[in-house]
Amino acid sequence: MMRHVIQLMRPHQYLKNGFVFLGPLFAHQWSLITLGQALLVFIAFSCMASAVYVLNDLLDVAADREHPVKRHRPLPSSAISPNFAKRLLTGLALLSLGVSLLVSPNVALCVAAYLVLNVFYSWRLKHVVILDVFLISGGFMLRILAGTAGLGIEPSAWLLLCGLMVTLFLGFAKRRAELLVLENTHADRNLTRRVLDDYSPAMLEQFIAVTAACTILTYGLYTVSAQAVAVHGSDNLIYTLPFVLYGIFRYVFLLHRRAKGNDTARDLMQDPHLLITLGAWLASTLWVLT
Repeated sequence: MMRHVIQLMRPHQYLKNGFVFLGPLFAHQWSLITLGQALLVFIAFSCMASAVYVLNDLLDVAADREHPVKRHRPLPSSAISPNFAKRLLTGLALLSLGVSLLVSPNVALCVAAYLVLNVFYSWRLKHVVILDVFLISGGFMLRILAGTAGLGIEPSAWLLLCGLMVTLFLGFAKRRAELLVLENTHADRNLTRRVLDDYSPAMLEQFIAVTAACTILTYGLYTVSAQAVAVHGSDNLIYTLPFVLYGIFRYVFLLHRRAKGNDTARDLMQDPHLLITLGAWLASTLWVLT
């Protein structure tokens, strides 16, 4: 039972909530108080993310039973009952809001907005082509805002722009990966994710190329901007750009040659190249900022 509950909550996805630490990192707000508050924001978003995953699975249980992979999840496989899942969802959402209020009303507002956004996404908007990916990206932007404005840190326009581009890239890559799964299994896309009927491989490849290029461009421009040099007291942040380049190119490779892209967090944890690249980027960034 516990194994199925953990599977339903998907704790490996908490890695995505690391976006809340970007604000303190690039704003040089590294005091124990700020980092402690950021950790509470991380916990709040982790609980709410799990609640949202439960909500998604409850609403998609019929379609997931037709999916070649998702049919093995706890709800479609009947390993967990819908009533238990509803109680778990409620408990996680209330816990998330309670933890966020310990930090600040702004954090609670971001967490509540994340829940509302995902309710509308799960209810209907995930079936609207292109908007579906923008809403996923919006969830990441709320994480960044909670880790900046929620902690009394002014959000950098560069940080928000880079965050938007990279999350759009990952979102469109996920849709491309889902199309590849359906192409390989010959499943009916209308029984799994209806919005895929409005996407085409060529369209998604263009979206991926544009957002990947914009991610690299915005991050590169940020590293040499007058604002970044003034805040960090160094122009050496440009030397972290190769790690961003390699990470994006590696992810595109995994998407097309290793059938990855459906689960960004799991892909990161399972691919040594991405893990080393992320570690090297973080180490080099800390070296420059300190």
